Amino acid sequence: MSDPILLEPGDQAPDFTLHDADGKPVTLSALLASTGKRVVLYFYPAAMTPGCTTQACDFRDNLREFDAAGFTVLGVSPDTTDKLARFRDKEGLTFTLLGDPEKETLRAYGAFGEKKNYGRTVQGVIRSTVIVGADGKVEKAFYNVKATGHVDRIKRELSL
Repeated sequence: MSDPILLEPGDQAPDFTLHDADGKPVTLSALLASTGKRVVLYFYPAAMTPGCTTQACDFRDNLREFDAAGFTVLGVSPDTTDKLARFRDKEGLTFTLLGDPEKETLRAYGAFGEKKNYGRTVQGVIRSTVIVGADGKVEKAFYNVKATGHVDRIKRELSL
């Protein structure tokens, strides 16, 4: 097993096309071009698990502040679009959830690789958040974050 390649501020954010909870394709470069907004791209292990639900609900509850500051929030997990739709509907999530079952985008962003899980080394999703500027460059990258309190940390880092 190898360590993931971590993105740094100034790196070009890898472009991707992933499907949302309704099965519609979302391409990062097209989103940036059409909205002119910066993107909070957060990666989480699995929809409908306790930590991931806490984190998603924190983003939901703070979405107005992100939107007012010119950010689009996108959540990415290896889940299927059907599971994402159930998660969105159950929790009343009002931002876009994207599925990456092949884990290509997760790997490209350094959000999949070796991690510790209950003392064992395993391959899996590394809870991470990458802030992508309107120019497509990485502004900030946070790896191995905790679900609880992470949204508040991002808000502090972005002066929201």
